[in-house]
Amino acid sequence: MSNRTKVVVGGAVAAGVLLWLLPFWAAVLVIVGVPVVGYLALDRSQRGRLRRVGRKRLER
Repeated sequence: MSNRTKVVVGGAVAAGVLLWLLPFWAAVLVIVGVPVVGYLALDRSQRGRLRRVGRKRLER
């Protein structure tokens, strides 16, 4: 199993647990909010590098 697959499976399990334990709106807020806060925590050069890498993978 690749590292990417492990991350996806872990994210799906975490999302399922959150949806089971919290009200729907709170779980969605956490599921959407954590990646947004992580992205906003990057500085401008890191965000630019992340965007460039994402575009390169889309062009394949």
